[in-house]
Amino acid sequence: MARRNGGARYNDAGKRRAGGTPFHRRHRRLLVVLVSVVLVIGLAGTGYAYMLNAKFRNIDKVSTDTIKEETRPDPDEGNALNVLLLGSDKGKKVEGAAAKTTLEEDAAAATWPDGKYRSDTLMIVHISADRKHVYLVSIPRDTFTMLHDATGAATHKEKINGAFSYYGPNGAISTVENLTNLRMRHLAIIDWEGFKDLSTAVGGVTVNIPKTFRDPQQGITWEAGEQKLEGNKALAYVRTRYGLPRGDFDRIARQQNFLRSLMKKVLARGTMTNPVRLNNTLEAITRNLTVDEAWEPGDMRGLALSLRSTSAEDITFLTLPVAGTSTDPTYGSIVDIDEAKAAELFAALRDDDVERYVEKYPDDVLADETDIG
Repeated sequence: MARRNGGARYNDAGKRRAGGTPFHRRHRRLLVVLVSVVLVIGLAGTGYAYMLNAKFRNIDKVSTDTIKEETRPDPDEGNALNVLLLGSDKGKKVEGAAAKTTLEEDAAAATWPDGKYRSDTLMIVHISADRKHVYLVSIPRDTFTMLHDATGAATHKEKINGAFSYYGPNGAISTVENLTNLRMRHLAIIDWEGFKDLSTAVGGVTVNIPKTFRDPQQGITWEAGEQKLEGNKALAYVRTRYGLPRGDFDRIARQQNFLRSLMKKVLARGTMTNPVRLNNTLEAITRNLTVDEAWEPGDMRGLALSLRSTSAEDITFLTLPVAGTSTDPTYGSIVDIDEAKAAELFAALRDDDVERYVEKYPDDVLADETDIG
């Protein structure tokens, strides 16, 4: 299934795109915010239980039953929880597929619409067994690895964001599980409209930009200093890649930084004690959220309540260790994994002892916001 013709240009999932796809169309995806969901609701207390249950019942669901059990890692022991979070667009029109169907409907169809959806934001959320720490590990979209289909079968090596495009939610789960040897207990997908809506619902998010620079693709000059972002401006901030020294790696850092600031805003007293703002925040999330069908509303509520004492300072942001970038004749620029270091990270996640990894590699933790472009 591998794509050939090294002289062609390819889309984000590795497919040919004549003349290249414009930046604004390739990057309509969002920063995944499920962690904000559980933290917001966890702090809300029982007084919001009715509203919480109503919102959770409206979340779209997808099945993960197609993945063969023998292709999956052993379930994690203990009560630590790994959740795969994906950012996705609403889907484009592709030949032979209905353009107006939802992700939930497409996932339930007999055939997944190959190429309709893209996911350039992939994160593993690890919630410790004692529910005192949350670790978010970003996986660069160009990570070169073996893709696995919706049954868990290996197909071919390619950029990791091709898994969701070709094989849907189950393909994304299978690919990440086989890469990490970690069981993804649950899946959460949120589209880019949800990201814009959420930043607006909380009244904007403040970030600090240390140096002025220009993004030539979006035609935006980001001025140094503190800025309050929401809606389209917030989306532009997290999708900026051009004009940054490290390209997509700096984009990941900006996404993580924005999510960190967003969580602080969501957990602030002004949001938690304002029923209207809290309701708008929950609505912005659940309206644009899809989870696996095994994740029952009661389970989500229980997780949320177990995290009610968690603060933004208890959340650590990391990125999959990489050895560098190289060029593949078929897929262009790719990210090469630092296999030895990644194995240490995956083992720490599996053992629910990520602090040992953080202590050994403190520079891998997301930098202070004043050091992020």
